[in-house]
Amino acid sequence: MLDRYNRKINYLRISVTDRCNLRCNYCMPENDPCLLSHDDILTFEEIQQVVAVAVPLGIDKIRLTGGEPLVRRDIINLVSMISAVPGLKDLGMTTNGILLDKYAKRLSAAGLKRVNISLDTVNPEKFREITRGGDINKVFRGISAAKEAGLLPVKVNCVIDSSTGEEDAMAVGTYCRENDLDIRYIPKMDLETGKFGIVHGGTGGNCIQCNRLRLTSDGKVKPCLFSDLAFDIREFGIQEAIEQALLSKPEKGSINLSNLFHNIGG
Repeated sequence: MLDRYNRKINYLRISVTDRCNLRCNYCMPENDPCLLSHDDILTFEEIQQVVAVAVPLGIDKIRLTGGEPLVRRDIINLVSMISAVPGLKDLGMTTNGILLDKYAKRLSAAGLKRVNISLDTVNPEKFREITRGGDINKVFRGISAAKEAGLLPVKVNCVIDSSTGEEDAMAVGTYCRENDLDIRYIPKMDLETGKFGIVHGGTGGNCIQCNRLRLTSDGKVKPCLFSDLAFDIREFGIQEAIEQALLSKPEKGSINLSNLFHNIGG
């Protein structure tokens, strides 16, 4: 699929839940995160049908996100359902890694290809502060489990304030080099002000090369992370929602006053 600016759109990020087992201070409110009703969340069958419609249109890369995707009950079944769609070339997941030790082997067996794991510091106390209570040792175990399960390459997403030379960013980089992990430094974003930057080690944030659409956990196809535009698959139908999002995809991101990171998939 080509958008109005002749960009090839072949990547769909799917948020499978707005819930998370952490409360990272830049992502999710500490109290009252305004979670969706379970009745509003897409069923596995609806998500699989979106993929089945999107792939013939040109989508060949899917990434499952959240919230935290591994807190969605029976997530292994969803991975199996999506991976079975003919024509899909790449199925990945972004996770905080807390539950990855438990699920990595089964995710791989179900058809997941690779994972991106969020890790902004290797200091246990700072990690606990950033995530409001998280145990970094569970993430380390999750990373090891992902490598053992063949979910390669394992990529680490490290959020930075302004520079890759920050103390925590450099320490995460050293950890990644020592453990044969790819690292991506992600400038801290703000949906309300439109603050974002190009990912170091990736293409995210580079509007000129953007190749993605997004599906929220309640069924809205969004053309851009930094946009309020959204097209409901339950209202428009799946193909029409995808096509409308494609036609409406902006040349570059602006602001998003309709979503928070935990309910749009980051």
